[in-house]
Amino acid sequence: MDDADKRLCDLIQNEFPVTARPYQSVGQRLEMSEDEVLERVTRLRSDRIIRQISAIFDTRRLGYTSCLVAARSTPETADEAAEAISSHPGVTHNYEREHDFNIWFTIGVPPNSRLGLDRTIELLGEMAEVESIRPLPALKFFKIGVDLDMKGGRDPAAKKAKREPTMPAPPPDTLTAEDIAAVRALQGDLRAVPEPFAAPAQRAGLTVDELLARATEFHSTGQMRRFAAVLYHRSAGFVYNGMGVWKVPDPDVEEVGSLMASYRGVSHCYQRPTYPDWPYNLFSMTHGRTKQECEDVLDAISAETGLTDRTVLYSTKEWKKTRLVYFSSDAEEWERRHAPELAGV
Repeated sequence: MDDADKRLCDLIQNEFPVTARPYQSVGQRLEMSEDEVLERVTRLRSDRIIRQISAIFDTRRLGYTSCLVAARSTPETADEAAEAISSHPGVTHNYEREHDFNIWFTIGVPPNSRLGLDRTIELLGEMAEVESIRPLPALKFFKIGVDLDMKGGRDPAAKKAKREPTMPAPPPDTLTAEDIAAVRALQGDLRAVPEPFAAPAQRAGLTVDELLARATEFHSTGQMRRFAAVLYHRSAGFVYNGMGVWKVPDPDVEEVGSLMASYRGVSHCYQRPTYPDWPYNLFSMTHGRTKQECEDVLDAISAETGLTDRTVLYSTKEWKKTRLVYFSSDAEEWERRHAPELAGV
């Protein structure tokens, strides 16, 4: 990657323009022609630097329920257990991490799930034959959004203001057929062509202007967190994925979580429940080219907050990483195949 590639990736993972000719708009920001941007995006895809360019939706605001889950298996059975867990189409991330709880996955289930989230997690634990499984739902969201320092040299304590929705989100059950068609169109990987929204808009039965207006509305309500590029972290040089977990006194969680979320080096920050065998209630995810880059961000947080009771779980294997596909029939089909209580229903 040359400097222009890095500037391009730095921009589009944060501010991809949702316009009829978005690559032209990107080129204007970076003083490149539209053709040059298209060529670079195409090459960065083939080099497995850019994973996807699409809308990133708020699961809850679309009526889905989701959860981070920790499971414990023996090292010898971890791969087999992870394969069983990854079979669910709502499992989007599944990693091995350095801890007794060695399997960590995220799962989302649709509003029409007949099993529901809790039973789905329980069933996955049974299928995987894990020793222990701990649902860790987000009790409080402070931040969601990867912002990799592609240009390099960012201060570990660098801050970034959090964007808030400008309109209230409507109840998920008020989504219209046109809204759902727009979600399906916007969640797909955007092609590197001059007018990339034309084909998905046509498939959704909408004009380009109608689809872009829907995207603007979804962004205003927070139903769409952002429209952005997602990078292959490891191919982009970010080979370390450190999940910092902290013991924070309950009265301080709100203040400390908000502070952690302001760090550009923190991509995700949540409050989660504790268990007798899991005492950590605040999570801050970091990514780095080296382990020290992750540690530097966490050290900066410690220095600012005075918190020292923490540990970091680094991923050692990626079993699955994908996007949740909204309003698909795949989860319903999985339940029919795997849930014995739904047999014959």
